[in-house]
Amino acid sequence: MNDRIVITVIGTDKTGIVANVSTKLSELSLNIIDITKRCFEKRYFCHDYACRSRKKYRYKKVCRRNLKMLRKNWGVRVYLQR
Repeated sequence: MNDRIVITVIGTDKTGIVANVSTKLSELSLNIIDITKRCFEKRYFCHDYACRSRKKYRYKKVCRRNLKMLRKNWGVRVYLQR
């Protein structure tokens, strides 16, 4: 089983997004291996988080359900890839 996942967060740049995403990933027992940030037009951002799971579970389904909170509270789009 591949234990890596890439999470992409896209939206309007604002303070606290990295902290909130990192906290949520920690709660899901996902260890961040790498973070990449790109800004577009000084307003929009794209963060890529490469993560490794510490637990064996169907993390794509679990992450989708748990990361919906970010969409609601922060108004960002979240994409998951394996």
